[in-house]
Amino acid sequence: MDTVKTITTDELEQKLKNGEDLLLVDVREDEEVAEGMIPGAKHIKMGEIPESLDQFDKDKEYIFICRSGNRSGNVAHYMQEQGYKVVNMEGGMMNWAGDTAAKK
Repeated sequence: MDTVKTITTDELEQKLKNGEDLLLVDVREDEEVAEGMIPGAKHIKMGEIPESLDQFDKDKEYIFICRSGNRSGNVAHYMQEQGYKVVNMEGGMMNWAGDTAAKK
């Protein structure tokens, strides 16, 4: 399995503060995202990713997020195998110290 690029929660928070236009995908379950998501993140549950590939563009890079970084890592590997550009947020929302917002 090819290695997936990673980003730390601190690095991601800094990129957002710098105003970078990032594509964030939260793959947690509904009850988890109800506790708050990174503002601007799109919610697609891990189990729904394979049927949601039409929502992704192979020319863009996506940062995957979950609770601890394990599920998002699995999704990132899967997406990379499908030919997408991906990054996994290490440590997940358990390590996220930045702002969160309710799911819209």
